Amino acid sequence: MGGLTGEKIISLETALQAGRQETRDLYRRYINPGLATMLGLLDFDKAFVRAEGMAVWDKDGKRYLDFLGGYGALNLGHNPPEVLAAVKEAMGRPNLLQASLNPLAAALAHNLAQVTPGDLERVFFSNSGTETVEGALKLARASTGREKIIYCQNSFHGKSFGSLSVTGRQKYQRPFGPLLPGCEAVPYDDLEALEAKLSRRDAAAFIVEPIQGEGGVIVPHDGYLKGARELCDRYGTLLIIDEIQTGFGRTGYLFACEHEGVVPDIMCLAKSLGGGVMPIGAYIARPAVWDRAYGGMDKALLHTSTFGGNSLATAAGLAALQSILDQDLAGRAAAMGRYFLERLRQLKEKYDLIKDVRGRGLIIGLEFNQPVGGLLDKLTRGKVNELAGEYFGSLVAGELMNKYQVITAYTLNNPNVIRLEPPLIVGEEEIDHVVNALEAVLRGHGFLGVTLSSTRTALGSLFKRK
Repeated sequence: MGGLTGEKIISLETALQAGRQETRDLYRRYINPGLATMLGLLDFDKAFVRAEGMAVWDKDGKRYLDFLGGYGALNLGHNPPEVLAAVKEAMGRPNLLQASLNPLAAALAHNLAQVTPGDLERVFFSNSGTETVEGALKLARASTGREKIIYCQNSFHGKSFGSLSVTGRQKYQRPFGPLLPGCEAVPYDDLEALEAKLSRRDAAAFIVEPIQGEGGVIVPHDGYLKGARELCDRYGTLLIIDEIQTGFGRTGYLFACEHEGVVPDIMCLAKSLGGGVMPIGAYIARPAVWDRAYGGMDKALLHTSTFGGNSLATAAGLAALQSILDQDLAGRAAAMGRYFLERLRQLKEKYDLIKDVRGRGLIIGLEFNQPVGGLLDKLTRGKVNELAGEYFGSLVAGELMNKYQVITAYTLNNPNVIRLEPPLIVGEEEIDHVVNALEAVLRGHGFLGVTLSSTRTALGSLFKRK
């Protein structure tokens, strides 16, 4: 093999200069061949070399607007200078030193306790969202002495064993069974079904997203979270609210549960807590809940993390939270979200291909109709509808990127929905560009036109290797 694949050890300097085909080859051989093929067919594997604010640039100098936003991790945009400066300032301190107490972790825990709702106070730091959920589930069991965990169908809480056990899609669960025992699903936004489970008084926790992000940006009816809180109190079950994707201003509130004035027993945080620069997650719990599980010296080390709460990550967290508050990004998300939703709903009135527009703040889902019936579907024995249900969102996302330089993606549990989740620093000009690009994709094309256009892109990517 030539290029990078022929080298014994690849240096950082060499890796930074890697070409597109060289990176593809390395992914296929050493990381994930299927992913490399999929991204290559959609022409999604471009070599991006610079990122700042709302935009990234490829090796040819072409600018792309990022409306994916790291699945909610980039509330401050790419490479926010205030977060980079904080990490740089913390360099030189011990980053990992368990034989001491870290003042940066202590300060960030204090700040989180000040801005989260109610009496949430005890913080455990991890490195990612799924680790945060793992810790929350363990805390619930240890605190209550109960085993059962109730979760929602269509939910997404992560892909490690515990969090996968409460993630509501069989596609991700089935290959790894049996999973964590005692986990039972209920329909989302259904208080009657939830009470039927909780009334048995054997559930340690009910874990729920204020908005189901990967489920297709599903917003529950007003009163759902408040009703869940009341039911959990009635039956002695802890309420875990997963704010990993919705937290830190995304929905127009600093935390989405504030929309209904709900205080959970445990709140899961991650993604934008690191400012898009450092990986960091955290759960924050009511003191009594935490103390029952881990209070006292004999239980203080029952759940720990080597890298959780390290100096560089918590420095990033301190700066990110400060910047989100200083810029009132929750307020900005509310205003820009209203503008974005209104423009998209106007688009829906014009194009039948759009089934629904939904969201809150700047987490927005655009769902497409399936082309039910018709000659083409009959000729393909239903394959057109099958294709639409599983891949049409990705085809639209591919058109947006390759023709209009807009980065989006479909939601994991509903691939027929594309997510629009830009950094919270977005303005009306960028939103207008995306809406106009969507209209250009949909205008006159319909399902078949988008599919054929995407097919040409896929064929082109097979012959154009840079």
